[in-house]
Amino acid sequence: MWADLRDIGSHVQWMGDAEAIHFTSSQREGPGTTFDCITRVGPLRLTDRMAVTEWAEGRAMGIRHVGVVTGTGRFTLRTTARGRTRFTWDERLSFPWWLGGPLGAVVSRPILRYIWKKNLRRLKHRLERA
Repeated sequence: MWADLRDIGSHVQWMGDAEAIHFTSSQREGPGTTFDCITRVGPLRLTDRMAVTEWAEGRAMGIRHVGVVTGTGRFTLRTTARGRTRFTWDERLSFPWWLGGPLGAVVSRPILRYIWKKNLRRLKHRLERA
């Protein structure tokens, strides 16, 4: 599973809201990697600028959103007692005033939760096919 997460450029294959990823740094993984993700949610399309802030090989990747939408995101992998992998995806986002600010965040929460759950199903399907 880590192989799919570490390959940031391939995230568009399982993240339905991510249309394209363009690296803005020479590196493609690890802390300091920066990239722009063209994101579409319904009719809204924006460039989500991100920087990798944490990289624990095989365990965690942290992201800082520094574009129109700001905040942090984190993927974590943990082995369970049954020997399976538990994947956690956490996002803390802030929206600019023209996207509704704090109210926009509240309104978008169920929409984003739906999109992200669908993304997780896509990732699961991708991993099960491999």
